[in-house]
Amino acid sequence: MTQTQATLIGFGAVILWSLLALFTVKTAPTPPFLLTSLSFAIGGLLGLVWCAMTGKLSALRQVPLAVYAFGTLGLFGYHALYFSALRLAPAAEAGLIAYLWPLLIVVFSGFLPQERLRKGHLIGAFLGFSGAALIIGNGTASIQTAYLPGYALALAGALTWSSYSLFSRRMGFAPTASVVVFCLGTAALSLPLHFAFEETVLPSTSLGWASVVGLGLGPVGLAFYIWDIGVKRGDIQLLGTSSYLAPLLSTLILVVSGVTPATPTLFWAAFLITGGALCAARASYLNKNENF
Repeated sequence: MTQTQATLIGFGAVILWSLLALFTVKTAPTPPFLLTSLSFAIGGLLGLVWCAMTGKLSALRQVPLAVYAFGTLGLFGYHALYFSALRLAPAAEAGLIAYLWPLLIVVFSGFLPQERLRKGHLIGAFLGFSGAALIIGNGTASIQTAYLPGYALALAGALTWSSYSLFSRRMGFAPTASVVVFCLGTAALSLPLHFAFEETVLPSTSLGWASVVGLGLGPVGLAFYIWDIGVKRGDIQLLGTSSYLAPLLSTLILVVSGVTPATPTLFWAAFLITGGALCAARASYLNKNENF
């Protein structure tokens, strides 16, 4: 597999993640922990089939337990927060706040060894959080208090995934097959929490069930496997930059599908968050060129 092929494969994950909000909305009223368990069970089973067909099951025994624990907690934490946020706040707005994670990864990486925080990082952070503020205030000076819990969970999800992504740099030795255990572990962790804190409400329509399966096969299944291939064998700088398209694509999909109305506030927020991430990415690119 060439680097270009791996990069294109990895970009497929960005496309799949842009469908995450749409599928999540269509699974309502299934509660967050139950949705996490169902969708990740499907994603894990998909991975098991792939491992069995490619002879990679034996590789699972060679991965340290600490790696499995780290990956499981990362996937579980982000998606439990994300699914909860989209149940408590409008999908497009909460999704955009959750998609601050690419910007946070770039900004936080400026504090890592051999990295430095540039003016572009600060400008990007300002633009991104301005977009989030625009969402919370709905384009006015007042705060939409009814949706604050959902927005807070979305921001917590962005912080969780950005932190997970930065720390995962130390796990580069783990094979792609390890994602199977991350998914199954997330499903297993979510189920007892569902029984403890939620009422069991399964999808009542074929569209609802199709959305659950769609989540498991795509955004919380195949996406993780092909992203792992992309970041380990492809052009990681190009993939990192392409991930900033996800919030914009996600918003457009919600609008086109009729889930969210097309408002100036929404598109300005998407523009600010995406533009801020690209601005911060450019600053990191300049850092790497100088170090080189």
